[in-house]
Amino acid sequence: MSEIPIRLAEPRDAATIGRIYDEGIDSRIATFAAGDHPADERRRWLAGRPESAPVYCATDGGDDVLGWSALAPFSHREWYAGVAEYTVYVSAGQQGRGVGSALLSHLIGVAPEFGYWKLVGMILPENGPGLALARRHGFRVVGTHMGHGRIAHQWRDVTLVERHLEVSPW
Repeated sequence: MSEIPIRLAEPRDAATIGRIYDEGIDSRIATFAAGDHPADERRRWLAGRPESAPVYCATDGGDDVLGWSALAPFSHREWYAGVAEYTVYVSAGQQGRGVGSALLSHLIGVAPEFGYWKLVGMILPENGPGLALARRHGFRVVGTHMGHGRIAHQWRDVTLVERHLEVSPW
């Protein structure tokens, strides 16, 4: 896929964002989240996000959403105000086509507009594509939280990645 259009998520995207999120949940390598995320729940989620926590959609150039990404403040503490956690989810049928890369590149580019100087990610170690995506975009692994959460009643680790946007990638 060549250039992939990316735009701010809109309420009309809620059902597709929820479906893609649920695919990630079903994979058991993308998130600790559980349950279904229907359109109404995702519309409320989108509406309740502060300006500093934008959600973006990668599209086919029309109405079809191929994947979504988001920034969210890392902490409510003042001294972490410039640190954001990033999220990228790609529809199962679009994986391996550069959608995730386009979304993460976009987040890296827009993060400073929201006052962020650093992005962090929390990736399950089994998520090889997610870790590879982070590394390709200059993120480095900084550690692992052992037994950080449960998926299907099993303790799972999470790998921490970071990229400082004002310093050259390591």
